[in-house]
Amino acid sequence: MPLFWTFIVILLIAAAGFWLGRARALQAAGGTARGLHSLPRYYGWNVAIWALIPAFLLILVWLVIQPAYVNHIALQTLGTAADSASSASLLLSDVHRLARDLGRGIAIDPTAVAYDASVAAYTANATGRFWMSVAAIALSVAGAAWAYTRTNPAFRARPRVEAAVRVLLIAAAMIAILTTVGIVIALIFNTIAFFRAYPALDFFFGLTWSPSFGGGSQLGILPLLWGTLYISFIALLVAVPLGLFAAIYLSEYASPKVRALGKPMLEILAGIPTIVYGLFALATVGPLLMQIFGPGGLLGVGWMRGGTAVMTAGLVMGVMIIPFVSSLSDDIINAVPQSLRDGSLGLGATRSETIRQVILPAALPGIAGAILLAASRAIGETMIVVMGAGAAGALSMNPFDAMTTVTAKIVSQLTGDADFSSPEALVAFALGMTLFVITLALNILAMAIVRKYREQYE
Repeated sequence: MPLFWTFIVILLIAAAGFWLGRARALQAAGGTARGLHSLPRYYGWNVAIWALIPAFLLILVWLVIQPAYVNHIALQTLGTAADSASSASLLLSDVHRLARDLGRGIAIDPTAVAYDASVAAYTANATGRFWMSVAAIALSVAGAAWAYTRTNPAFRARPRVEAAVRVLLIAAAMIAILTTVGIVIALIFNTIAFFRAYPALDFFFGLTWSPSFGGGSQLGILPLLWGTLYISFIALLVAVPLGLFAAIYLSEYASPKVRALGKPMLEILAGIPTIVYGLFALATVGPLLMQIFGPGGLLGVGWMRGGTAVMTAGLVMGVMIIPFVSSLSDDIINAVPQSLRDGSLGLGATRSETIRQVILPAALPGIAGAILLAASRAIGETMIVVMGAGAAGALSMNPFDAMTTVTAKIVSQLTGDADFSSPEALVAFALGMTLFVITLALNILAMAIVRKYREQYE
C-alpha cells in the first residue's frame, strides 16, 4: 500500500476512534457531561491520539531503517563488484535508479551489472513498505482499541490529552534544534575529511582559487571570502539607508492610507524569486552600468569590462533585501511606547528631533537585528551572484570587476560527476563550515553590542 493511503487509513481510524470514544464517555455518564471528569471531546481526542501517535512513530522509525536494510541487500547481491567505497556508492546509485524504473513499470536491461541487485532492492523495498503499512494500521487499531476500553467517567482524559499535546509541541520545537545540530555534524565530519586530503593552511591563507578535478588544485578561500564580503557590503550600503528611511517614513510620517499601500508594496520585493533578480541584474543593471562605467561609456573611465561585476550583484541584492530592513524596522519603531513620543514633543522637541534622539535609540537593538538579518540574507545569496557577479575568484578593490562568493562555489563544486571523496568536492563542506562560523561570530558580536547599548539606555 502506498504511504499516502496508509496515512489516510490511519487518519480514518483516528476519526472513528474520536467519535467512538466521545460516544462511549457520554453513554457511560448517562448521556450527560455532568458525570464526566473531562469534557466529552477530550475522551475522543484521547482515543484519536492513541490511534495516531504510535502508528506515525512506527512509520518514522521504519522509513529510517528500511533504506539501510535495502542497501545491505543490494550490496550482498552485488558481491565483489562493490569492494571499494567509491564503486559501491556509484553502483548503489545505479541500483536505486533501476529499482525506481522497475517500480514505474519501465523495462531495464537484464545484462546490466546492477540488474540482480536492483531487482533485489525493489523487492525488499516493496515488501518492506507492505509490512510497514500492515504493522502501522494494526498498531493504530490496537492503540485506539486500548484507549477505547479505558474510557469511563472517572478517567482523567483532559490531563492526558494536554500532556500529549505538550509533548507534541516540545517535539516540534526540537525539530529546529536537531536540524541545526544535524547540519553542523554533517559539515564537521565532511570538513575533517577535506582537511585530511588538503592542507588547512593552504585553504585558509591561499590567495588563488583554481579547482582542477584532474589534480593540482589550488583551493584558497580568501578570494571567495573577499567577494562575499564585498558584495554584501555594497548590498547593505543600498539596503540599510533606503530600508531604514522607508521604515521611518511609514511609521512616523505617512498617513494611514499611504502606509496601508506602501508597506505591502515594499514587502512584495521579498517575494520575488531570486532567479528573477538575477535575470534583472544580467539583462538590465549590468548593461546599464556598462553604458556608464564601461569603455566608451558616458563617463569614459573604462572601469568596467563586462556586465557581470561586484557592483551589479551588490546593487540588485541591496534592492532585494530592502524589505528585510524596512519591514522589521517599521514594526520595531511602532513598538516604541507612545509615551516616549508624547514626552519628547511635550518638552518642545520637533518631530525630527524626537525620531533622532528618542525613537531611534529606543528601537536601535531591534534595528540592529533587522540589519543583521539582512546581512545574513546577503551573505547566503547565490543566484544573483551567479548571474550578476561572474564566477571569477579574484582579489580586487575595483567594484566593477567580476568576482564570486562562497555560496556560488559551494554549488559549482557539488555539481557534476566528480568523485565525492575528492578534495575538489569535499571543499564545498569546508566552505560551508567557514561561512557558518563567520555568520555565528557576527551574530554573537551583534548580540553583545546590542546588550551593551541596551544596558546604557535603560
